[in-house]
Amino acid sequence: MKYLVRDKIFAIGDDYWIEDEDGRQAFLVDGKALRLRDNLELKDPAGRVLVTLRAKALSLRGAMTVERDGRTVATVSRKRLSLLRDHYRVTLEDGPALDVSGRILDREFGIERDGETLARISRKWLRVRDTYAVEVVREDGADAALLIAVAVCVIRMADRD
Repeated sequence: MKYLVRDKIFAIGDDYWIEDEDGRQAFLVDGKALRLRDNLELKDPAGRVLVTLRAKALSLRGAMTVERDGRTVATVSRKRLSLLRDHYRVTLEDGPALDVSGRILDREFGIERDGETLARISRKWLRVRDTYAVEVVREDGADAALLIAVAVCVIRMADRD
């Protein structure tokens, strides 16, 4: 399943629908304006909050948390920087860590667990400017909201740096 995300959602205070590959509204990104830290909520079409993304206030290397029902389920942090590829680590509260690597600023990267690709993020598939796709590769048991949240966090952190 592919989800289409527009880059303009990264402005604080902007609300934006993420659509599935059939053009149906799948998730609403609700940017929380007038906050000291980056805060975003990813909601389902009925308006229920699925996950909340927050920038960590006191982090040397930059980090964001993904929260569900008031508890942190993942922490996204920069792993290492190289000229060719960026690397991020997603520490999950219950489960093995995820690795994110690729050309983040070009919106060409992958999310993996133990060498298995869970999602691919790419602009190649699209003709629409400032839009990228999050393709959930492994659909059995995959948490699309979490994978999209990880992609949003990584891009937001890379754009800030």
